[in-house]
Amino acid sequence: MIKILKWGLIIITSFILLIYALNIEYLIKGVRTIYLTGNNTAFISDYEYFDNREIKSSNPAPWATHEKYNQVIESEELKNLNEQRETKSFLVIKNDSILFEKYYDGYDQNSLSNSFSVAKSIVVSLMGKAIMEGKIKGLDQPVSDYFEQYKDGLASELTVGNLATMSSGMKWNEKYYNVINITSESYFTDDLRSVILRQEIIEKPGQRFRYSSGDTQLLGMIIEKATGTTLSDYLSEKFWEPMGAENTALWQLDSDKYGMEKAYCCLASTARDFARFGKLYINKGQWGDQTILDPSFVELAINPSFEESPYYGYGWWLYNYEGKKVFTMNGHRGQFVISFPDENIIIVRQGSFNEKGRVSESSGDLYKYISEGYKLAKSIE
Repeated sequence: MIKILKWGLIIITSFILLIYALNIEYLIKGVRTIYLTGNNTAFISDYEYFDNREIKSSNPAPWATHEKYNQVIESEELKNLNEQRETKSFLVIKNDSILFEKYYDGYDQNSLSNSFSVAKSIVVSLMGKAIMEGKIKGLDQPVSDYFEQYKDGLASELTVGNLATMSSGMKWNEKYYNVINITSESYFTDDLRSVILRQEIIEKPGQRFRYSSGDTQLLGMIIEKATGTTLSDYLSEKFWEPMGAENTALWQLDSDKYGMEKAYCCLASTARDFARFGKLYINKGQWGDQTILDPSFVELAINPSFEESPYYGYGWWLYNYEGKKVFTMNGHRGQFVISFPDENIIIVRQGSFNEKGRVSESSGDLYKYISEGYKLAKSIE
C-alpha cells in the first residue's frame, strides 16, 4: 500500500513538473474550474469559480410589460428546442415592452448567466464611447500608440479599427474544446495581458475578417489604457447606469492579482439587461434624451466591414431573415441577443447548448430562435 501511494505521489509530482516545464500551468486552473465540475468546456455558471469585478447599477429602470404579456403561445417546436438545448431564459420584447418571458431550471429574471462572446459586442461599444469622448483618437489610431510591442513590421500597421473588425492578422487559434491552445490559455491564465502581448501579427492587418478572441482582448486592453479605468467601471458609468440596468453584473477577471477583464467573453448578466444593448442599437445610440453612442458609429457597427464577410460588422453579427435586417450578439453555447431594427423587436436566449448552422441556409439554432421569436412578436398583430 505504501509503495502504491509512493508511486502515485511520484506520478502526480511528475505530471505537475511537466506542466510547468511546458509552460502550460494554466491547465491546473482549467482542470479545477471546468473538468472537475463535470464539463468539457466553459459553462454558463462558471463565473462562480473565477475572480470577478462588479458592474454596478444603482438606478434601475425596469422594462415595461406589454398589455399581452405572456398571453402569446409558444410553438411546440420552440418548447422542444428549449427543452433539448437546456435553455435558461427566452425573452421577446416588442416596441420596448416585454411580450414573452420564460425561465427554466430555477432561473428567473434576476439570474446571472455567462454571456461568452456576447461581451465582444459590448467591448466594441466601449470603444465607440471612448472615441466619442476623444479618449481614443479614432478607428485609424495605431495600436503601437498604446503598446510598443506593435511598433515594428506588420504590427506597425495594426489599428484600433482592425481589432474591432477582427482583421488584425494576429496568430490565433480559436478552439474551445482543445485544452492546449491559445484560447484555453487565455481563459485560464492569471496574467492575460502578458499572454496577449506575446502574440504575433503574421498577416497584413485590415485585409480580411478572421474570428479571433485575441483581437477583442487587445482592444479591451487599449480601452483600459485610453480611459484610465477598468472596463467594468467604464461600462458601469457609460452604459449600465444610464441605461437603467436592473442588476449588478459580473465580469470575469484573469485574477485579482492582475485584474484584467476577459474582454472577449465572460460578462455575466440577465436576459433583461443584455436586451438593453439591442434597444440601444435599434435606437441608433440614443437612450431617452441621452446620446450614449454616436449614431454614425452605430451605423458603421451594424453594417458589413468586408464585402467577403457580409455577416460581420464592428462587433455585431449581421443576417437577413425573410428580407428583414437582423443584427445579433452571439456567444458560446448559444447566448443570443437578436434585434430586428425595422420592427423594434428584441429576442434574448440564454442556455447551455447550441447546434450551429447557417442563418442564410435556414439551419442551426440561431435561425430557429430568430424565426420563433419573430413569430411570437408578430402574433399579436
